[in-house]
Amino acid sequence: MAKKGNRVQVILECTEQRESGVAGMSRYITTKNKKNTPDRLERRKYNPFLKRVTVHREIK
Repeated sequence: MAKKGNRVQVILECTEQRESGVAGMSRYITTKNKKNTPDRLERRKYNPFLKRVTVHREIK
């Protein structure tokens, strides 16, 4: 039986690493409520490749 609700899994990907061209990719998986947050999610998370906290944005 499927779960009911508006929560969906989303993938957050580092924006700074994509622009810099450093090898590897920092990604996190989280959930969000589509009804309360229809826009793309943006969080500050740790990037182990760059060794600092960077902005991670939701990807499709």
